[in-house]
Order: sequence, then structure tokens, then C-alpha cells
Amino acid sequence: MILATPGPVEIPLFVRETFLKETIHHRTPEFKEILLEALERFKKITHLPNAVFLSSSGTGAMEAAVINSVKKKALTINAGKFGERWGKICEAHGIEFKEIKYDWDTPASVDEVIAAIEEDKDIDTFFIQISESAGGLRHPVEEIAAEIKLINPDIIVVADGITALGVEDIDTSNIDIVIGGSQKAFMLPPGLAMLGLSDKAVERIGKGRGFYFNLANEIKKQKEGTTAFTPATSLIIALNEVMKKLEEIGLDKHYETTAKRHKAVIAAIEAIGLSIFPQNPALSMAAVYFEKAEELRKILKTKYEVNVAGGQDFMKGKLFRINNMGLIEDYKMEHILNSVELALDELGIRKYDATAVKVYSNEKLR
Repeated sequence: MILATPGPVEIPLFVRETFLKETIHHRTPEFKEILLEALERFKKITHLPNAVFLSSSGTGAMEAAVINSVKKKALTINAGKFGERWGKICEAHGIEFKEIKYDWDTPASVDEVIAAIEEDKDIDTFFIQISESAGGLRHPVEEIAAEIKLINPDIIVVADGITALGVEDIDTSNIDIVIGGSQKAFMLPPGLAMLGLSDKAVERIGKGRGFYFNLANEIKKQKEGTTAFTPATSLIIALNEVMKKLEEIGLDKHYETTAKRHKAVIAAIEAIGLSIFPQNPALSMAAVYFEKAEELRKILKTKYEVNVAGGQDFMKGKLFRINNMGLIEDYKMEHILNSVELALDELGIRKYDATAVKVYSNEKLR
């Protein structure tokens, strides 16, 4: 079975092999060295001066960012299930917030964000997804962040990069906190969240809030090569190996390969008569609008051993999403696309003629 969902993604053999090694205790010099090494490597990916790992899903890091950074009021962007989550976290902690809501295929408007901030001087923290994976949407985060900082450099900009880090080179020059998750482009099992932080973010956090998700405690401890609580040792060790591998490949080369593969996938999907859902597609996946999505997914899984993700909430049955994160061999992507085309034939949508693979292969050569 090919796991072609946009998280969890397939775990390469070299990563799985790290889990077969002897366990290292987390209060040893050996683990301290690995932790510090992994933190430094993660800083290179985020281009931010501080980093911290949490033993949780990405949502845990989202919650930590909210409770530790908002002092008065948050402004959140909701263009999908994950953007919606910012508001739910604020509500759970009694934190005042204003939400700007968009259709799932529509990127946030720079002008609308700036208008909201100019209207309400209590807003001190801004929350957005870089890639909103519910609809495969890419927000213009860098542009929004730059405009926010021109108005008020003290506003903390928090970006969920869970389906963006390791996919593309993010310009974080105006972003204060960026969040990552292990099960996406880092090709690990779920259970490890990562945060890159600016010095301004660390200053805002101060003594921190909360207990387990108190970022001040973790920042202090992890700078020393230890953790406030028991860390996900095996995941941190494996993450370090993944980042080593990406360095060997060359991050720029990896990002270029990911972008080129995405372009080829989109071209192949459109060539067989299907439509890409979002107005501005994220590089992390191909989100395809199709009224018989569940029927197609069933055929893919049972007949061709390909597992793609479906739509959520009101988009259930109308969307399927193909992963483009991590190290994906061309033969696997060709099999996925070929299977989609075969399934369309089986559903009576179009006759199979191997167009998807042909277009994908031609685009990849350009």
C-alpha cells in the first residue's frame, strides 16, 4: 500500500532503521549531543534563532503558541479546519480573539488583515496557516507578515508551517513563531512538534504560561541540551537523521525537486479533466475537487493499493488530496497518478489512455 495522504506520509527505510537501534536515556550526554544538534539543524530550516521541540502533535504546539504569546487579543485566519483550530484554542483558554473567515479555496487578504489590525489596537498576536491542508491552500503569509510589521513591529506573527516546513524555503524574516510537525515533510511517525522562534517571540513569552506547554521552561532547558519533561527521544533522533539527509541532498535542491514534482502532478491531474480546488495551491499536496471523491478513493485503495486523503467537514466526498511532502520516488507518483486515471475509467468518467503518466513525465523533464 502506498501511503499518499498529506500526513502521515510514508516513512523511508533509513528513518525506520533508526527505531531499531538501542534506546538512549534522555538524561545522558549522548542524547544531549543529539538534541542540541537537531535543534541547530532545525534553526537552519526555519531561519530563526531559537528552537524548541514538544512531545505532542502539531496541535499541541499551536496551543503552546497561543497561550504563551497572546497578552491581550489574537487575530486569527480561518480558511479550513486548521485555521478554525486557532479560535477553538483561544475559546478553550478564555483568550479574546477576532477571526477573519474565508472559503476553503480562498487565500487570506492582506488588506483585510491590515484593516482588522488598524481597527483594533488590542490585537497583539496574529495566527495563520502557511499551508491550510484542509483545502490544500497556500496563504500569502510572508506578504501579510511584512505589512503587519510595518504597522506595528510588536505584534507577534505566528505561522503554522506543519505542512510547509521541509516543503519550501519559508521567508521568516517577519515571522516570530513557525510550527512544524513530525508526520509531514519530516517523514516521521506522529508525536513530535517543533517551533522556531524569533528573539522577539522569546521576549514576549517571558516566564511563559501553562504547565506542560510552558514554552519558557522548554526554551531554557533545551538550550542546555535537556528537556523539562520526558522527550520523544526516538523521534528526535530520527528527526536529526532526516535533517542530515536533507542537508546531504541540499535543502535548495530538495525544495526545487518538491516544487517541480508539484507542478508536474498538477499538470497531470488537469490533463485528465480534474480540477485543483484552491485558488492558490500549496506545494505540499494536490487537493482535487471531484464529486465522486469517495468512490474514487475506495477504488484506489482496494484495487490499486493507493491511500489518498479525502475531504473534511462539508468537503467530505467532494475532495481528495495527494501528498507531495518528503522524499517521493517518481515511480510511486507515477503509479498514484496512473491509478487515478484508471479509477476514472472504472467510474465511467473518461477512457484510460495513460495521459496522466505521460504529462507527469514530460513536465518533470522540463
